[in-house]
Amino acid sequence: MQKDAYTLILEAIDEGIYRPGDRLVEAELAERFGVSRTPVREALQRLETQSMLTRDGRSLIVASLDHNQLAELYVVRAELEGLAARLAAKHATPEEVRVLADMVAEDRGYLGDPAALSRANRRFHKQIHLASHNRYLVQQLDLVHRSMALLATTSLAAEGRGEAALAEHAAIVEAIAAGDAGRAQEALRSHISKAFETRLKLDSGPVRGG
Repeated sequence: MQKDAYTLILEAIDEGIYRPGDRLVEAELAERFGVSRTPVREALQRLETQSMLTRDGRSLIVASLDHNQLAELYVVRAELEGLAARLAAKHATPEEVRVLADMVAEDRGYLGDPAALSRANRRFHKQIHLASHNRYLVQQLDLVHRSMALLATTSLAAEGRGEAALAEHAAIVEAIAAGDAGRAQEALRSHISKAFETRLKLDSGPVRGG
């Protein structure tokens, strides 16, 4: 399916092609993505209204999150992701649980590659969202994770965090597989809390993923 300019720019931000503070130029984007300037202009306006982009004089740059915004984002993320895990423990199919377990096993191969592990981490969390079988919760979590794209590097680059995160993922999957909604919710909330604690320790600048 052909992607529109909005999706292409959003994915480029999410993948770190454009990072917080980078200037987005209409003509350059049109050339990169092989689209006309009109849909690019409309996409930039939409992203600005969603606070993904901000003004720097006459230029549009990728927005960044300050400490307070980051803390607020993690509070919401912990609650919504915890709810997703709770619902997944109730509604996930055996196949969905198997996919989650396989992801944990496969993701160990990405230890030592923080960027790849960060991408795998997003896939894992997205799978839990889908396993909740609640479309409205999935929509809200998509918005939260869109804002996560405004973080420049990954907390999974911190020494030992990758191994710890995968152990936390395994505990989450174990609780979901057992149908223990309360344990799954608490395991996911604790996972997000530990990611945030790591982020604060690394906070010489904004960081990404976790």
